[in-house]
Amino acid sequence: MSKRDFYEILGVDRGVSEGDLKKAYRKLALECHPDRNPDDAQAEERFKEVSEAYAVLADSEKRARYDRFGHAGMGGAGGGQPGADFGDLGNFGDLFSDLFGDIFGAAGGRAGSRHGRGQRGADLRYNLSIDLMDVLDGCEPSIRIPKMNRCDSCSGSGAAEGSKPARCGRCGGVGQLAFQQGFFRVNRACDACGGSGEVITNPCSNCRGAGRVEGQKTIQLKVPPGVDDGARLRVSGEGEAGIAGGEAGDLYVVMNLCEHQLFEREGTDLHLEVPVAFVQAVLGAEIEVPTLDGKVQLQIPEGTQSGRVLRLRGKGLPPLQPRMDPAQLKKMRGDLYVRVFVEVPTKLNARQRQLLEEFAAQSGHEVSPKTKGFIEQLRNFFD
Repeated sequence: MSKRDFYEILGVDRGVSEGDLKKAYRKLALECHPDRNPDDAQAEERFKEVSEAYAVLADSEKRARYDRFGHAGMGGAGGGQPGADFGDLGNFGDLFSDLFGDIFGAAGGRAGSRHGRGQRGADLRYNLSIDLMDVLDGCEPSIRIPKMNRCDSCSGSGAAEGSKPARCGRCGGVGQLAFQQGFFRVNRACDACGGSGEVITNPCSNCRGAGRVEGQKTIQLKVPPGVDDGARLRVSGEGEAGIAGGEAGDLYVVMNLCEHQLFEREGTDLHLEVPVAFVQAVLGAEIEVPTLDGKVQLQIPEGTQSGRVLRLRGKGLPPLQPRMDPAQLKKMRGDLYVRVFVEVPTKLNARQRQLLEEFAAQSGHEVSPKTKGFIEQLRNFFD
């Protein structure tokens, strides 16, 4: 039976680049890898075929010889058969981990490095609502989270008191089983112990051998001043407990800044809109405005227009500098920008109307320089 063309097997053209060749092999190997297709003889044969083709075409010298002589250039019988020249490929784990890293877990390098029964617990996320005062001064809230905790009865081992896990008899405690696939040596996680190398013969009655139980825990947090919306605080080891004595995961606390009824945040600066009476804007006045530190007096200059922005220095928020002294942080606070909008009276009594009409008659455009300038610009535009 004649062998299929290696380029055809990988679904690539003969002029394919090294990078595209690797991508094609990766895709096909993932699809037909034995770990993803257990007890599938057809997938196993397909995997051997794909691996054989890649082993030749990935080597520039072998590829050149194959391009010139075909399968005959590979020793007459094709790669993988007696007489074939593939050089020293090492075991399957070495070749495959270069392409896929830890993607197969127990099939590659990760299982080989995970001696012992422990499996790391999952990381957890907690959304913490904070307000601007928390950003200004920091806070130390207590949060209560549901999670898997270490079983106190067995100290997380999963074994009943007075006993301990035994070496797995199927893999001899290695956690892996080796299989020969063509010219590759494939390591798989042991199905008896799940790759741990140990089995529990006398499980803990409280956790049933898992080493952890459902529960809750109260955690005291320390949120530094200056945190922003969406910032993450990692609390090491406060995620879910590991399986069978493995290390615990981490807790990630995500800050959700609540909307303030008065202030808007922009970095370390704050923005505030305040209404000013028509007379105050015209004549000037001193008004009281709120800040995070309390009320302060703000001078409204005479003739202030609606939309004008006035600045109060140092009345914003501190930057995020967790290791800096709080006294120093206060000196680095941003500013508060106060945007003025002038309120025009909507209801006038007879006397007020009379006074405004007299005011209008006497002033003309003299007190409305912007209006006068705009009218002149319109005239110039249309002329």
